[in-house]
Amino acid sequence: MTRLTAKDFSPELLQLYDGYAHGRISKREFLDGAARFAVAGMTAPAILAAMSPDYALAQQVEFTDPEILPEYVTYDSPEGTGEVRAYMVRPATPKEGAQPGPEDAGNGPFPAVVVVHENRGLNPYIEDVARRLAKAGFLALAPDGLTSVGGYPGNDEEGRELQSQVDATKLMNDFLRAVDWLRGHDLSTGNVGIVGFCYAAGSATRRPWRSPS
Repeated sequence: MTRLTAKDFSPELLQLYDGYAHGRISKREFLDGAARFAVAGMTAPAILAAMSPDYALAQQVEFTDPEILPEYVTYDSPEGTGEVRAYMVRPATPKEGAQPGPEDAGNGPFPAVVVVHENRGLNPYIEDVARRLAKAGFLALAPDGLTSVGGYPGNDEEGRELQSQVDATKLMNDFLRAVDWLRGHDLSTGNVGIVGFCYAAGSATRRPWRSPS
């Protein structure tokens, strides 16, 4: 069956889903609203399933790609939630001037980027973004803001619920701390950027005035 795209749904339905995806309305409210658009063979739950992301289809860089070296790390966040688990990916290339070989792979240093997730935790899409950045030559760090409540639960719906339980200020500090941690990392050149999606766009724009460096 061909997967539906945004052009297959009405603007009103897309707006309704946007409200659900960004936490402005509940799943029940979405289903109640979507019921007005239900037709034969397409119930409200089926509409939700059709509009929800399929991370397997969207993946651009596999975690086994030979050009990257992924790992999970932790860093301290004293002004945040304490300790944060993160997905770190670097290019699998020898450092400048070194002879290519397994012992030299991924030594860097590399320009670095912190990848801040949406309002649902470190899901497969955000991990894929980190891998794309590593393949482009960056050291990428994608923190899981849900670490303090058990980490990304495996689906976005529960992830949204968990993120609503995390103190917003501490969560923001976890992401901002990631920039400082990455700046001092041995694999980093010290030049660190930050990119965010949805909720995370606020984290990306707050960083410059928090620390001009």
